[in-house]
Amino acid sequence: MWNFSGDVLGFDGPLRLLLFAFIEVAVITSAVRARRNMRENYSAGIDGVAVWALTGLTAVLSSMDSNSLPEAVFRLAAPLVAAWLWERGMAIERHRITGRARIHWRITPERMMVRLGLAEASDRTASEVDAHRRLTRVALAAKRARALREAGASERKMRIALAKLDQAMDRAVEHTGLAADPARQEALLSQIGALYNTSALIDLTPPVPWAPEPEQAKPREQPALVAGGPARPARAAEGAASLIDDEDEEIEVVEAAPPVLDPSQRAALYRAAREYWDKQIERKFVPRAADIAHETGLPLATAREYRALWKLEPKAHALIEAAYNEHGIIDTGTFPAIIREEAGAEQPSGPILTVNGSSSSAR
Repeated sequence: MWNFSGDVLGFDGPLRLLLFAFIEVAVITSAVRARRNMRENYSAGIDGVAVWALTGLTAVLSSMDSNSLPEAVFRLAAPLVAAWLWERGMAIERHRITGRARIHWRITPERMMVRLGLAEASDRTASEVDAHRRLTRVALAAKRARALREAGASERKMRIALAKLDQAMDRAVEHTGLAADPARQEALLSQIGALYNTSALIDLTPPVPWAPEPEQAKPREQPALVAGGPARPARAAEGAASLIDDEDEEIEVVEAAPPVLDPSQRAALYRAAREYWDKQIERKFVPRAADIAHETGLPLATAREYRALWKLEPKAHALIEAAYNEHGIIDTGTFPAIIREEAGAEQPSGPILTVNGSSSSAR
C-alpha cells in the first residue's frame, strides 16, 4: 500500500505517511472487535465479515501496482493467507467456547478411500478383516453349491462349485484358525444361516412401531379391610379402596422376570414414575404400585420398591394416615407403625398398626 499510495494516488510526504496503512489499521481493529464479539456473543458478527472484506480490498489494491503477473498473484495471496490463519484461530476458539463441533463433510479423503475399498471404516485389524473376508467366501461358495444342487445342475457345474467351496474352506482353515476357534465357527454358521434363509424375509410380519399397545386386564380388587370396630359405610370404603397396596390383594399374580434396562432407560422410567406419583399426590390420591407400573411401563417389582420409599414422604404419609383415621383403610407393606401416645400413661409395648398391616389391641 505504500507503493500504491505513492505511485497510483500520488501522495507524498506526511499525507502519504498518514494514509498508506489506513486499511491495515481497519483490518486490525475489526479483528480485535471480532474476537471480543466471539467471547461475548459466541459469533464474530459483522466485524468478522469486515476483516475479510478489508483484506480482499487491500489485496486488490496492492496487486494493481504490480509490474508482472507473478507479482500480482503474490500481492493477492499474502493478505488472504493472513486472513485465513486468523479465521482458523477464531474457529478453534469458537469450538472451545461453544462446544459445537464443525460440520462433517460428505466428501472427504477418508470417505473416498473407504468407498474405493482402500481403507477400513471400522477399527478392525488387518487380520480380522482378512478372516471375515475368507469366511464370507466360504459361506457364498456353500450357498452357490446348494443353489446349483437344488436347481438340478449338471455334474460338471456341481463339480466346479464343490471344488471352489473346498478351496475356500481350505484357505479359511489355514489362515483363520477356523478348526480351533469357536468364535470363527459361530460367525461362519451365522453367515451361512443368513444366506440360506434369505427367502424367509418375504414372509416376515414385523410389528408396526406406531401401533397402540394392547391393554392388559387389571386383576379384581378385594374389598378394603377395616381395622377395629364395625364395618364402615360401603361408599366410604369404595372411595378409599384405591389406597390399598397391591400386597392386600389375595389374587396371586405370577410376574415375569423384569427386562434388563440400560441406565438411560431406567432413569427415564424413574422420572416418569416420579412425575406421575407427584401429580397424583397433588390430587390427594395415593397410587398403587400397579397403577405406577401400568402408567409408566415400570416392572411391578420396581414400582413396589419406589412406592415403598415414596409413601414415607410427608404428603403421602399424611394422606395414608388420614385414610386410616377417617375410613379405617390400612396401607400394607413397609409402612411406619402408628403409635398411640397417651399423656401420663405408659407407652404400649406394641403399635396399633404393625408393619405388615394387621391391627393389635391397645393396652
